[in-house]
Parts: sequence; C-alpha cells; structure tokens
Amino acid sequence: MPVKIRLQRHGKKGKPYYWIVAADARSKRDGKYLEKLGAYNPNTNPATIELNIDGAVQWLQNGAQPTDTAKAILSHEGALLKNHLAGGVRKGALTEEQAEAKFTAWVEEKASKVGAKVDGLAKAEADAKAKAFEAEKAANEARIAAAAPVVEEEVAEEETPAAETEASNEEE
Repeated sequence: MPVKIRLQRHGKKGKPYYWIVAADARSKRDGKYLEKLGAYNPNTNPATIELNIDGAVQWLQNGAQPTDTAKAILSHEGALLKNHLAGGVRKGALTEEQAEAKFTAWVEEKASKVGAKVDGLAKAEADAKAKAFEAEKAANEARIAAAAPVVEEEVAEEETPAAETEASNEEE
C-alpha cells in the first residue's frame, strides 16, 4: 500500500486550515487517513505549523512519500533534516548524540529567525498605527483650524463697533 504524507483541507470557504496526514495514496483528499501528524494554518502571519516530528520521521523511514507542499512544510519544521541525520546514525557516520546536537542547534537557529520575523512584523504594524494616528491628528487639527477663523472673525467684528464707541466717548 503506497503511503503519502499530504494535506487534508478543513476550515470554511476562504479560510483554509489543513491537517498534515499520512494516508493511502488511493484515498480521497479529505477521506480516510492512517495517522494525523499535525496541522497547518496559512491564515496567520507567519503561518502556524504544529507537527509531530518524530511521527513524520517514522513515516518517512517506512517509505511514505510527501507531496510537494507537505515536503516544504516538513523541511521547514526540520523533519526531513531529522530523517537525514537518522540515516547518518544508521550508517555509522554520526553518533546519536551528535545528530541530536545538530538538530537542536538547527531548531534554535530556526526559532530565532521566526522570532525575528514576528518582531519585525509587530514593529511594522506599530509604526503603521503611529503613522495613521499622526495623520488623523493632523487632519483633526486642520479641520479645527478651518472652523476656528470663522468664529474669530465674527468676534472681531463685534468688538470693532464697541471699540469705536469707547473711542468716541473718550473724545467727548
């Protein structure tokens, strides 16, 4: 029975949410599956991926073939790297501790890159909010300034006749 690691679509129209599953290649896209390995949500930025790495590596070692998108997700999360390192351990090129150290170092580096992206997105969003607030503040001040001179002119006209009356009273 050929097994594929692929995505199974869930979620409503326009808001996809995927399960990463190991399924028989002959089953339907959203049909029966052998094991659920994780979930993928492309609606968030960056995309949210939850993956059982050990389960995915086990299926890969048993001969499961990932689809193109599933392969990209497995690579992004490090399952393909862990499978590669496990092959090195089986061949005697690495020890288990060395393979685990390499994988841990890679995961930490990847986490720092993702953290930097999240921080950059948060900073960009905060800058956009601040810029929008300043633009709104300037627009409000312009609107208030446009309305204020009309009131001052009326007040100035009312004071002018009174000033003339006082001046004429002083002359008498």
